[in-house]
Amino acid sequence: MESLFEEISDDPINILPHDGTAHYYGKVFLKEKSDFYYHYLLNQIPWEHDEAVIFGKLILTKRKVAWFGEKAFEYTYSNRTKYAKFWTPELLELKQKCEEVTGETYNSCLLNLYHDGNEGMAYHSDGETDLKKHGAIASLTFGAERKFLFKHKTTKEKVEIFLENGSLLVMKGTTQDHWLHRLPPTTKVKTPRVNLTFRTIEE
Repeated sequence: MESLFEEISDDPINILPHDGTAHYYGKVFLKEKSDFYYHYLLNQIPWEHDEAVIFGKLILTKRKVAWFGEKAFEYTYSNRTKYAKFWTPELLELKQKCEEVTGETYNSCLLNLYHDGNEGMAYHSDGETDLKKHGAIASLTFGAERKFLFKHKTTKEKVEIFLENGSLLVMKGTTQDHWLHRLPPTTKVKTPRVNLTFRTIEE
């Protein structure tokens, strides 16, 4: 029987030159399976506009988000608190696949929907106090291929990578201490990208 998964390297590439670990595994799903999850996520996830409080003003983003976990975790960023919905069977499959590939465990997932290349994310680190210190964050991409950038906080070095449909990137160790990351906007991409970031919340 043909495998539904790509052949995955036992020795993934660390794309960061120093001060952190960002393993890129490439495509971990074949196209048929990637397309299945892409359409499921687009159509079945209860997407909502993201909210942030900036200088006391509530801002709604064009990008949409959803938040899932093994319990109703509270998660606070951009001065807003979200409460996790319980895993769907499909999200649980994706979590288990990430755990199998990376050897890490995750108890929650923040999902982002970028409708086209005009929507992106500014430089930031995932250093919220709710998150496990130096814990792994597994980032799955479905849909449009997009450029992803890292910038070192001190040296300002930049590293770029293109995240493919069905691919997995894992940031761990001291990466969030020393590196910022962003999804730059682009006029070249006309179709949606769904990104899932599996992480560990500590209570």
